[in-house]
Amino acid sequence: MAILYRCKTPTNHLCACGKVARRLQRAGIAYEEIRVPVRRRDRDEVEEITGQTWVPVLLIGDDIIHESHRICEHIDWREERDGSEKAEAA
Repeated sequence: MAILYRCKTPTNHLCACGKVARRLQRAGIAYEEIRVPVRRRDRDEVEEITGQTWVPVLLIGDDIIHESHRICEHIDWREERDGSEKAEAA
C-alpha cells in the first residue's frame, strides 16, 4: 500500500496534494493518507524521509517521490508498465 503525506486541505480540488490523491484514486492504487501540520517547521517526519518539508510526498514500494508533477508521472509510468506486463502475459 502507498502512503501519501499531504496538507490538511479538506478537499481534493484546491491543492497539489488533492491532485495526487485524485490521480491515485483514478489509477486504483490503494493508499493511506497522513495529514501533516500546516507549518513546515513542524513536519519532522516528512523532513526525515525526504530531506525537505514540502508536500505532497508519496511512498510507494521502494520509491519516495515528492512534488505533484513527478508523482503523477510516476503513477502514469506504473500504469503503463503494469499494462504492458498484462499484455505480454496474455
